[in-house]
Amino acid sequence: MDTLKKFELMEKIVRELEDLQHSQQAIIQKIGKIEVDNIELGDKKLEKDLPDMHQRVADNLDTIVDILAYFADKTTNFGNKNNVEALKEQQAINEATGQK
Repeated sequence: MDTLKKFELMEKIVRELEDLQHSQQAIIQKIGKIEVDNIELGDKKLEKDLPDMHQRVADNLDTIVDILAYFADKTTNFGNKNNVEALKEQQAINEATGQK
């Protein structure tokens, strides 16, 4: 895999991890809303199970945040080390002139 393709794949993974982070945050919010609604309802099973669910999702979110920070930094460093901006410019020039 060439350097530019590798960098683009790394950027895609960063975007996917960001999306995963947002999804987990939304799940935590939804569980919290159910917990609040259940305060009025008082269902025992929900009282018992929702806090554990909330904690597991929160733990997953913490892991995702750590992985995202690590991989975003790795992607940035890879891009800087390999002068990806210059590679992108050269690719654009090659495409404009019909070169491969």
